Amino acid sequence: MARLAGSSKLLRAMNESAALEHLLDPGNLTRADLRKLTALSTPTISEVLRRLTEAGLVDVVGHASGRPGPNAEIYAANPDAAYAAAISVRDVGTSGTPSVAAALCDLTGAVRARFESRIDFLGTDPVTAVAGVVEDLRERAGVEAGRIRHVQLGVAGSYDPRTETIRMVDVPGFDRPGLVPRIAARLGAPVGADNDVNLAAVAERRRGAGQDAENFALLWIGQDGLGLAIDINGTLLRGTRGGAGEIGYVPLYSPDSPHRKLDLQHLFGGAAIMDLARDNGLTGATPAAVVATAAATGAEDFLGTLADRIVVGLAAVTAILDPYLVVLAGPIAQAGGVTLLTAVNTAFRRAAPLESSFAVTTIEDDAVLVGALDAGLAAVREALITAIRDS
Repeated sequence: MARLAGSSKLLRAMNESAALEHLLDPGNLTRADLRKLTALSTPTISEVLRRLTEAGLVDVVGHASGRPGPNAEIYAANPDAAYAAAISVRDVGTSGTPSVAAALCDLTGAVRARFESRIDFLGTDPVTAVAGVVEDLRERAGVEAGRIRHVQLGVAGSYDPRTETIRMVDVPGFDRPGLVPRIAARLGAPVGADNDVNLAAVAERRRGAGQDAENFALLWIGQDGLGLAIDINGTLLRGTRGGAGEIGYVPLYSPDSPHRKLDLQHLFGGAAIMDLARDNGLTGATPAAVVATAAATGAEDFLGTLADRIVVGLAAVTAILDPYLVVLAGPIAQAGGVTLLTAVNTAFRRAAPLESSFAVTTIEDDAVLVGALDAGLAAVREALITAIRDS
């Protein structure tokens, strides 16, 4: 009897989690819709909806008319059942942008609060700073304490889950071992940490140029740093220590300066772009501003040289990964747009006997923050569904 009771509970939990998944995406479904999607019987669907409604996970949001008989109730996930927070912690460098961007969304993905701010991480403990940002989001959105079920951090570095350490990060204090678990303990909620470029790829996969690609690589060309994300059928390749894609550190050999340490960052990172601009008589306050001016004015020599340099990195990516698509992203790629993409295509065909397709990101918003929000929301939904199955 105990075994039969356990099997019954498991089956019920599976039914409830299946229904909740459909109500989260696409949502707004009647009992008849859910019956078709899940192949469950009408009595079972009614019981599942009753339990999910009593648990506060599902609401009746309307009635469907135009059908024979009584109007059917329309169900959807309760937006206020749980929330996800996203925080992009930036290595500001020469960009002059705020050091933190943050957003909060409900269970349906609707953004309830968003802001940017400057935080002096030299004088502020990272745990205190992140907790303060989350509290600010909560107050702006009017969300009850405890409703935020996941906080996703995006950092310009790589998170090693084995040692619970963010590596290769320049933001003061964020390289402390055990920082992420301490933030989670302070918040009383799960906290995830990921490389900022990986999170940009999450956004690109869900709503950008990577939506229909079976796999793609995303080359991030930032105001200061470079990065690479590798998406294989919707799964990011992070590596054993979280350092997969740190392409800016790939060394280069210069026969003219064999003892000088050079890497791809010296070739087309922010400082290299500013040097190239000066050599070509172009001016601008930031690397992105310079590239935008070059694209608008048709500065072919500058764009051609920059494209040649970018292709050095792209040739390595293509030769090793052979991706279906390479997305050029980050402030430099956005500033150069189609003009820079054309120059890169030309340079790539000239440089190597390799084949690949290239595209410029279609994410006009803050890709790292948007991707962190997408990742955080996915974690919240997965946790809810797992909790139902384990109940």
